[in-house]
Amino acid sequence: MKLLYTFCLLFFITINSQAQNHPATANYDLKKKRLLIHTCSSYLYNSNQGSIDADSSVVLTCKAYKLPVSLAYDEGFNNGSYLIGNDLIEKGNIDAAKKLYLKSKGADKIKLALQLGIFYLFKPFTKPDDLKNANLYITDAVKISNELKIQKWQHESVMLLGKFYFQINNYPESKKCFLQVVNECRKQNDKAALAHALFNQASYQYDLDPEKEKILKEAEALFKTLGFEEKRLETKANLCTIYFWHGKINDAKKILYQNIADMRKIGFRQQQFGETTIAHIEAVQFNMKSALYYALKSVQTMESTKDYTFADIFYMRLGLMYLQMGHTDDAMKMAEKSIKYGQNVFSSGSWYKSFITATASLSAKGKNKEAIEYMNSITSHYPPPNKFDNMIMNFAYANCYWRIKNYGTAEKYFIKAGEAADALDSPQTYRDLCNTYSSIALFYANRQNLSKTKFYIDKVEALSKKYAKNYNSEALEMSLYKLDSLNGDFKSALVHHKLYKKFSDSLLDYSKNKQIEELRIQYETENKEQKIKQLDKETDLQQTALKKSKLLNTLSIWSLVLLALFLSLLYNRYRLKQRTNAELEFKEKEINQKNINLRHLLDEKEWLLKEIHHRVKNNLQTVISLLNSQSAYLENDMALSAIKNSQHRIHSMSLIHQKLYSSENISTINMPNYIKELVEYLRESFSLGQRIRFELKIDPLELDVAQAVPLGLILNEAITNSIKYAFPDNRTGMIYVTLQATTEDKYLLTIADNGVGFDANISNKKINSFGLSLIRGLSDDLDAAFSMENNNGTILKIEFSKEFPINEKRR
Repeated sequence: MKLLYTFCLLFFITINSQAQNHPATANYDLKKKRLLIHTCSSYLYNSNQGSIDADSSVVLTCKAYKLPVSLAYDEGFNNGSYLIGNDLIEKGNIDAAKKLYLKSKGADKIKLALQLGIFYLFKPFTKPDDLKNANLYITDAVKISNELKIQKWQHESVMLLGKFYFQINNYPESKKCFLQVVNECRKQNDKAALAHALFNQASYQYDLDPEKEKILKEAEALFKTLGFEEKRLETKANLCTIYFWHGKINDAKKILYQNIADMRKIGFRQQQFGETTIAHIEAVQFNMKSALYYALKSVQTMESTKDYTFADIFYMRLGLMYLQMGHTDDAMKMAEKSIKYGQNVFSSGSWYKSFITATASLSAKGKNKEAIEYMNSITSHYPPPNKFDNMIMNFAYANCYWRIKNYGTAEKYFIKAGEAADALDSPQTYRDLCNTYSSIALFYANRQNLSKTKFYIDKVEALSKKYAKNYNSEALEMSLYKLDSLNGDFKSALVHHKLYKKFSDSLLDYSKNKQIEELRIQYETENKEQKIKQLDKETDLQQTALKKSKLLNTLSIWSLVLLALFLSLLYNRYRLKQRTNAELEFKEKEINQKNINLRHLLDEKEWLLKEIHHRVKNNLQTVISLLNSQSAYLENDMALSAIKNSQHRIHSMSLIHQKLYSSENISTINMPNYIKELVEYLRESFSLGQRIRFELKIDPLELDVAQAVPLGLILNEAITNSIKYAFPDNRTGMIYVTLQATTEDKYLLTIADNGVGFDANISNKKINSFGLSLIRGLSDDLDAAFSMENNNGTILKIEFSKEFPINEKRR
């Protein structure tokens, strides 16, 4: 029954733990989980284009994949083993973590200070009070690590301080902290620590800082040398982000291709984030065939791995590709899937873009009034959550009203879209702003409003100049063509018209491109085949169920017949069982009685053993008393000393038998208590007062009586010798006694004093005195290694095994 309860408990724990883990992270170690957090949060931060901060992206990722947020920040000191206070912080019990911090000391206090500092520092949209708390714990970590002078904790504390300065926009101090750690790691030639420090240094530098690329390349090379593949991929991804925002699109794309291949090699499954990024880059470069391929690939990767955590992202990207190539029905389907997952499963912030894609698909088919009604129904329940979504919503309204020739309402929404765009000026939103301004310019160009057309074209040129990027589109070229035509600059107008035709023809070709159509059909065919297979499976299951039903009917009839036979047999067995139970009960009573008798015998045996120990102790005390009486008739000092020594030796043995008699355990001796009492006896016997003091360090050990007796005699001889000879002329001093476990099955007894020590030139005869001979002989009995040395006094060391062949020695 106990076995059954244990099994049920283990089953419950297993099921519960599985419920708390995300299927997408199954079989992932800590390194791959951190790579997943970085890959996903980096994508979310960049794809949301400034609407959420980096820390919020990390929190969103960890919540979606059911991972602790701390994993994104504690890599330097959390290797997956037990980490003090980590469970409390993960559960949000910060008050308990703070109380634990006040009680902690040394390295544990630093670990907890770092965790609390990270908790407060990387909260989404950090408040002043959070920064104040973060500074308190980080400063404590720096102070304690400097006191302990442990370089690892000094480095971790200083780097966290650098992250704090970065968060409060004190960039010079932040750089100084990271540079200090990097320089120290270079001096020590510690490649792993240097790679970690360089990665952190680069991560907390602005993307436009020219040093960032150089630092990341050095870190990437070190991670490659060390074989830290996950960190290498993470570093390469950071390089990719820098290249992308610096306009080195092909370099960024190259890294993405390499990373996807390398992720496959190490068994990292979430390659869809890289694939959808490639699709975006290819679309920006007007490589629509490749863009569609990777958009489809990202969806296929997601569906094959069944990781639908952020499905709205990948369906959104595929829908956008279909829309750009004129496949409005497919665009609508993907947009609806994205919206469904974004609203009902987990939102990455992308589903709102899909809502605009769905609107644009209806508008492109000429259903502008339906598109407007659709937008009204969505925005009434889901108003735009941020400025970017507000911009694209107003832009979509404006286009729909423009197409139904309601120019006044269209202009109103274009103005709102332009105002929202003005508030979004950043490298992440550059292309979307240019698209918006170009479309507004085209609207005014068609209305022959030259000043407004030029105003919005100038905005596009200003943004391109500001971010040193080249932007072009069909809408911009048509706006420039109409502007030059109205101004009479026909030569320039012709150039712009040719470029416009190139764009429009290119997009028309893409919509009719056979290979692209094949890709689309291939994806649809695979989906249909999967549905057909599913239907076939369902049909097979129904047929199997029908066959089972017929078989069950036949079995039911025969079962009734067999049931009657079974009941009669069951009654017969019941009668037999009653007789058998009666016999078993009688035997059980006999066994119970025998067990009671055996228990009585065992209790009597234990009582007899205790009585033997008690009588041995009394006999030894009698011997001590006899020796004491004998000493009253002796005048020879050497004889008196010998008797006194014998009394001490006998007392050390008597004390063991006393312990065995008074203890519940009759086979082992508690060594801390025994040694303490033996030392106290010797102190009182020699009337030492405070002249000679003792320091005891005894591990909580339980030793067999066969070992305890020789150890007690050794302790008696060694301490007596130290008291008599180590401190002549009534000198003061210390005697140190330690008994500790050096390994799992080895113990070391050390008796040391800070007295005059023994004479190194003493004769062999003197060395082999009775006391020392006794110690050597007892050491041999224990199969122990005995050593004696001079080091600011005399030091005796006895190293012996936990178990020793006492029976073999006796034989």
